[in-house]
Amino acid sequence: MADVVQPEPNDLKVPGDDLSVSSSPATARNDCSITPLTPSPSPRVEVRPRMACPFSVVVAIDFGTTSSGYAFSFTQDSEAIHMMKRWEGGDPGVANQKSPTCLLLTPDLRFHSFGFAARDFYHDLDPEEAQHWLYLDKFKMKIHSTSVRATLKNLETTSQDYDLSMETELEAVNGRKVRAIEVFAHALRFFREHALKEVKEQSFTVPQGEEIRWVITVPAVWRQPAKQFMREAAYLAGLVSPDCPEQLLIALEPEAASIYCRKLRLHQVIDLSMKPLTNGLDMDGSQPFDSSFRQAREQLRRSRHSRTFLVESGTGELWSELQTGDRYIVADCGGGTVDLTVHQIEQPKGTLKELYKASGGPYGAVGVDLAFEAMLCQIFGDDFIQSFKAKRPAAWVDLTIAFEARKRTAAPGRANALNISLPFSFIDYYKRHRGHSVEAALRRSNMNIVKWSSQGMLRLTQEAMNELFQPTIFNIVKHIEELMSKPEVRGVRFLFLVGGFAESPMLQKAVQKALGRTCRIIIPHDVGLTILKGAVLFGLDPTVVRVRRCPLTYGVGVLNRFIEGRHPRDKLLIKDGREWCTDILDRFVSVDQSVALGEVVRRSYTPARVGQRKIIINIYCSTTDDVTYISDPGVRKCGTITLDLPESLPTPGAVGGAGGGAERREIRATMQFGDTEIKVMAVDIMSNRSVRASIDFLSN
Repeated sequence: MADVVQPEPNDLKVPGDDLSVSSSPATARNDCSITPLTPSPSPRVEVRPRMACPFSVVVAIDFGTTSSGYAFSFTQDSEAIHMMKRWEGGDPGVANQKSPTCLLLTPDLRFHSFGFAARDFYHDLDPEEAQHWLYLDKFKMKIHSTSVRATLKNLETTSQDYDLSMETELEAVNGRKVRAIEVFAHALRFFREHALKEVKEQSFTVPQGEEIRWVITVPAVWRQPAKQFMREAAYLAGLVSPDCPEQLLIALEPEAASIYCRKLRLHQVIDLSMKPLTNGLDMDGSQPFDSSFRQAREQLRRSRHSRTFLVESGTGELWSELQTGDRYIVADCGGGTVDLTVHQIEQPKGTLKELYKASGGPYGAVGVDLAFEAMLCQIFGDDFIQSFKAKRPAAWVDLTIAFEARKRTAAPGRANALNISLPFSFIDYYKRHRGHSVEAALRRSNMNIVKWSSQGMLRLTQEAMNELFQPTIFNIVKHIEELMSKPEVRGVRFLFLVGGFAESPMLQKAVQKALGRTCRIIIPHDVGLTILKGAVLFGLDPTVVRVRRCPLTYGVGVLNRFIEGRHPRDKLLIKDGREWCTDILDRFVSVDQSVALGEVVRRSYTPARVGQRKIIINIYCSTTDDVTYISDPGVRKCGTITLDLPESLPTPGAVGGAGGGAERREIRATMQFGDTEIKVMAVDIMSNRSVRASIDFLSN
């Protein structure tokens, strides 16, 4: 990463020919130290031919909010995807192909365990001792909150919405804080060690570090700071070296699912689309729905007993029903977010084209957990719940685990109540804290949809479960419906539901009822592993998604010659006797613009001051394309590239600097947008010296 330095106040000189109009509030004058040397050409596509994979194995890590896992494939046998070994511990009756995303640190902040091992060890700690240990779960939500907020606020975005940095902290259950980058690095290091051990067990030769390509999944709605954060965590964890960034790929979760769905055969999916009702069944359709769901569960159970999955060498039977130009939506319903992407199939190679920029929001399964906590606060009092979480953190974790297990069994039309065991310490602590029993608290709350069992359990009626699920499910369905109403998305034939929350019968039934007559709703049998398998396939062939949509407008801040009457006076800057218009946004790519894989945008600039030894190129982004200046509402500086310039050699016959007859020095900037991460390079044409680095999104 290039060091970031601030331009000197007198760095501005040599105007270009581009003109700008409109007006904006005044801003600081130190943001622009370059001027356009050439006009702004259209983006160019540099064709990158598909090459043989230089790696011998691809390892993908699906880092989820509630559960995580890894899978791998050898490039010489790319049709076989090997899932990770089953974990020790876990919940009875649940096939643990993935591990809960929870981490345990010792009181002196050393890594202790991850997943089931962390959960079980923390559970067995003495309550007093547990207060000194750092237990973190669902910590990916912190990155959601700092990245997704910017997506939701649009033009009202402020710098506070981009507060993710290398210093961002996470709070453990006991209230102690630790740097987020270290927590994520601990988790990735855990997966690295386990994955490498399994790869070595199944490989005839031991792959060297540079022979392994790593893939990490992130939500498609994450902005660049969160993607860079995961990359930095991977560097810290030792997955790859910062000197070999191409060894690590960031995969977008719904995109990975889409890639895997291309391989599906008909017997590997459940079609929830509404069919003509027969035999006098009413619109509820509970009988055929329940039957198909039981069938899906059985298929899911069987598939999880095998750790190696075979995929089609070409495309699956389901794909044969799609024709060139057909559109489909992938809805990744995970623990933290719901992520939607719209793809179009391209023949004859079966590549994918993104039709609409990724959208979504914080509507994951965690919303149901938060609704349950709010219900507990309503019954027992918010002050008690907060006190219990602080004083009995391990018992609180036990309670959330008990709810999670019962939440998975919630289904529409269920006749009997769901029983959730309250830890003894909860019952005892409440009586000491309030002076009366849990049962008395329930009676006083007048919450008739929750009952008390003499066996020490809360009994949640069907009405109570509906109340917990409804807000989250409503937001998911609403978001899908709004997306399908957009002109670019109309005519969708398929809706693929993937992600862990897609296993929920409550969500399945709601989506079926709302959209079943509009398109075919497809759920892969191994729905919770779809993203993980797709991430492996993406690592084997990153060129499968040929066209993506740019989520933001990107450009650089430059100076142009000031034109009286066309530029606002508050943008006038006079240096060395010349008049400049400052703060102009030289646009590289626009929001929602189609960008092909390998597509690059080039601009040439010149240093604004003679003898300048550093060029600073500030990168700006905006959620809208209706911007002219970097000071316009919604525009923010999102990164900086620094180019160290060698001392220029005098040109024969030159007199003075760039404005006095000397040949103007050309700095060529290139940005590449077609991949999941933005790549940037700047070259000093005279010396052919370049700085190639991803934009630093975490220093702003």
